[in-house]
Amino acid sequence: MDDQPLNEKPDLSLGFLAKQDLYALSVSDLDERIDALKAEILRCEKAKTDRGDTRSEAEKLFKF
Repeated sequence: MDDQPLNEKPDLSLGFLAKQDLYALSVSDLDERIDALKAEILRCEKAKTDRGDTRSEAEKLFKF
């Protein structure tokens, strides 16, 4: 189970990534970073889609 409190905003760490000097990274490092970011985008999009489906089902349940 997560140790993160429920009401605490998650650490997205994108601010740190956006400030990193990319010239210090090799082409291989950049490719690895791009692959990791693409995978994270897909994971976020899936979570968003799943959450949308859940909301739709909940709205159907509570309609009068």
